[in-house]
Amino acid sequence: MKDGASGAKARPLRCRVAPAVAGLLLAVAGTASLASCGSGDGDDGGASFSPRPSSPDTASFSGAAPSALASLGASVEESVRAAASSASSRASEFEASVSAEVARANRAAEKKLENVEGRGNATADVSLTGKPRAETSGLLAVIVNITNSTDETASFAVQVDFRDSDGKVVETRFVGADDLAAGARAHPLAISRKPPQPPLTAEVAKAQRY
Repeated sequence: MKDGASGAKARPLRCRVAPAVAGLLLAVAGTASLASCGSGDGDDGGASFSPRPSSPDTASFSGAAPSALASLGASVEESVRAAASSASSRASEFEASVSAEVARANRAAEKKLENVEGRGNATADVSLTGKPRAETSGLLAVIVNITNSTDETASFAVQVDFRDSDGKVVETRFVGADDLAAGARAHPLAISRKPPQPPLTAEVAKAQRY
């Protein structure tokens, strides 16, 4: 009977212990869960871990990839060529509006100056005046003012050089005036075929009276 009584008492004891153990396990599990979560306040009491390194954010990089730079350079070169081609085309169109007689005089002036040494004998009779770009389709053009200061009829050949900011001659144009009476004046145009930028400066390089 005692053994039976002991067995009867043991069963209720096991029933009372089971909830306590379960509660202890839940508490331990909750503590482990809290330890695995960072509070973000710099407390080192929790479990430590090393975050997996992430790939760099290339969107924050400055500069361009080599292929992009090459593409940009090609684009700039193409723009420069297009500007030069456009300027040359506009110069041809503008010159086409000038009379054939003026064009012939300009060709004769170039040929005449081929054998002239130095600056020629008529630089004092020639000056340049800028012409508004609004009147020349945006081209650089100068009015070549020629005055026959002699007392006889004479023809003139003039070479106009266009220089860049370094003083280098980047373009040369020729204009002429035929059979100017004594004291008469002529005002042919010297038109650059270069793009508007970089800016150029025009000067009388040669002038010959003949």
